[in-house]
Amino acid sequence: MIIWIKLLKKTRLNGYAETLFGRQRPLPEINSKNFLIRQAAERAAINMPIQGTEADLMKLAMIGLDQFLKKHLLDSNLLLQIHDSILLECRENVVNDFIESVKNIMENIYKLKVNLRVDIKTGYRWGDL
Repeated sequence: MIIWIKLLKKTRLNGYAETLFGRQRPLPEINSKNFLIRQAAERAAINMPIQGTEADLMKLAMIGLDQFLKKHLLDSNLLLQIHDSILLECRENVVNDFIESVKNIMENIYKLKVNLRVDIKTGYRWGDL
């Protein structure tokens, strides 16, 4: 059976959609008699497990990065998360080692059937990226 049909059946039965990590989004309107309301809930039920799991992975990555920075007492900071990007700062003399560590932490934060890939860009200002 197509995955999205399974997702819709499960959401109709449970009244919520959930991420790979079990975080739930209530969607009681999935059983609405109103077609437009039900259709919006169906779109959310299909979308939430994907985008929600990505958000969960990003949160795990930020926790892993924060633990790494605290453990190694680097003069570095986790500044900001914007959608699927994390903005960090570090001293110029450690940037290459820093990039390697960040990439390793983020790509290995959770084992999936597919490999997680991280692109890293550097610059002196956010606008340079």
